[in-house]
Amino acid sequence: MKKTVCAVLLAAGGSTRMGLDGEGRPINKLEADICGLTPIERCVKAFSPFADEIVITVAERTRAAAERAAKLAGVPVRIVGGGAMRQDSVLNGIKASDCDIVAVHDCARCLVSADVIEAALDSARENGSGVPALKVRDTLRRAATGDIVDRDGLLIMQTPQCFDRKKLLAAYAGLDCEATDDAAVWQRAYGKPCFTNGRLENQKLTEREDLELFRKLARREDRTMRIGMGEDTHRLTEGRKLVLGGVEIPFRLGLLGHSDADALVHAIIDALLGAAALGDIGRHFPDSDPKYKGISSVILLEKAAALIEEKGFRAVNIDATITAQEPKLAPYIDEMRKRIADAIPHIGIDDVSVKATTPEHTGPEGKLECITVRAAVCIVRL
Repeated sequence: MKKTVCAVLLAAGGSTRMGLDGEGRPINKLEADICGLTPIERCVKAFSPFADEIVITVAERTRAAAERAAKLAGVPVRIVGGGAMRQDSVLNGIKASDCDIVAVHDCARCLVSADVIEAALDSARENGSGVPALKVRDTLRRAATGDIVDRDGLLIMQTPQCFDRKKLLAAYAGLDCEATDDAAVWQRAYGKPCFTNGRLENQKLTEREDLELFRKLARREDRTMRIGMGEDTHRLTEGRKLVLGGVEIPFRLGLLGHSDADALVHAIIDALLGAAALGDIGRHFPDSDPKYKGISSVILLEKAAALIEEKGFRAVNIDATITAQEPKLAPYIDEMRKRIADAIPHIGIDDVSVKATTPEHTGPEGKLECITVRAAVCIVRL
């Protein structure tokens, strides 16, 4: 029978070493923006694929941030009060669960990777304990004397520290002193825990100066790339304006549709939504809804871009090809690119490619029956 896992995420710390912000207020590191997500949110997302439930231990100042983070979880989440010391918070978290294995993790280690979590959990399932650790690499000296400390055999402890829940609970029940981490509690009761591989990136957000480093590391780790494709065709007809890429183009025919029928923007919207697995334009902006009648498709593009950001992605670049016999589109291409770029956060005109091709009088486009646009979009995780 598979052993169940509870991730106990510790978010009750005081952030005492983070200092003050520009207005003289204490910085709460657990509410810091690390590339669009707080440390608690990052930890919730990291542990959701591995845990059957999550318990977040909080102080009053971190409760609201934990409640927001809980909405990102793919498993049930409980929020419980922490304690005066770390070990009190851990004990509260363990008691809130009845799973077989607990993974105790400091939310300040918000860049923890899947391989570190998986290795520690596998060891806990097999051996009762799994503690990520790194060998000490640097020369160590005592501050008072300058004497070198022999680094051979020394390890730097990380989290998540994973254990058989009942055994860890019993170890805490017999604790009669302060413990700096769960591995120390385990060792007092059962002997040396099993160590697994940690990672350099799995370090603790501690001081204000750490924030920029964490953001750089997060940008590097989070760039999950996804590709979306979109295609749209609209019939050409008299009595309609021809709008492509948000630009009105003088021509005797226009595109037929419920909105302004901007086939270029519609194809890009479908590509964006498809890359984020959010369906298609008809799902979000149906032509049966009167509020979209005659609307500028650029407005819909802005809304689509917001939707993918809500899911944790942003656009990187766009490439689109318009197939049209007439009119000549080259004079309007750069303005199309600008309007598209202006509608999507984080990208500029150099990230938008729009090309036009003629079908040499073949097919429905060549007979001026319609205009077709195909688009490809790359997005990355925020």
